[in-house]
Order: sequence, then C-alpha cells, then structure tokens
Amino acid sequence: MTCSPPPGLQIVDATTPPVLVLAGPVTREEVTRLSDGVRALMAGTGAGIVVCDVGGLGPPGLGIVDLLARLQLAARRAGGRIRLRDADPGLHTLLDLVGLRFEVEGEVEEREPALGVEKAVEPGDPAV
Repeated sequence: MTCSPPPGLQIVDATTPPVLVLAGPVTREEVTRLSDGVRALMAGTGAGIVVCDVGGLGPPGLGIVDLLARLQLAARRAGGRIRLRDADPGLHTLLDLVGLRFEVEGEVEEREPALGVEKAVEPGDPAV
C-alpha cells in the first residue's frame, strides 16, 4: 500500500535556540549569574540548546575556558548543552588543548568518506 504526501509545503518547526551574548572580561560573580542565566533560558524556553555568542569576550584565555566549562556544566545539569557562536580560532585551539569539545555554529560535521569514493583519480586508472 502506498500513500501520497499531502499537497503543499511541509510544516517545519522553525524554532531557534535562545542566545546568550557574552561580553567583556567576566568576573567570578558574573560566572555564577551567567550559569543561572543558562539554566533559566533552558527552563523558560524548553530548548535543549543555548547558543553562547562568544565574539565579545576578547582574546582567549583560561578564564574563558573556565567560564565555558561552567556554562556547559550548568546546561548539562538542566538537560541540554551550549553551542558557541563567533568563536575565535585561538579559542578552538585552547579548548582542544585542554580537552573540551563544544558544538560550534557554522562548523561542518566531520565524517568518514563514503565507501568506494576516491579522492583523486589518476589518468589511466580503471573505472570501478
């Protein structure tokens, strides 16, 4: 038995996750406030992801790494996670160095190439 799709456009839920903009040097007191803000955004919107715009934090350092780790912990405890927006390439390097992985907006997911696909073909190679 086959069924044809309904006519017209499909209905897509186009909700966007809430955004938390992080700016300037962040003090210890602000870290607690921002962690509470992440939990509140997740509870208030029901979203599983909070986007953290980190473009205004300045040069990457261990203070920013500590902040992001605490925000991720707060989000995990609330049942979700954070996603970084506008992250500096140096921040990516520093996060990799300390062993923290974050989802980043605009970053292509890395996957294994499909089986049987060659990256380069030399002239005279037989077709597969």
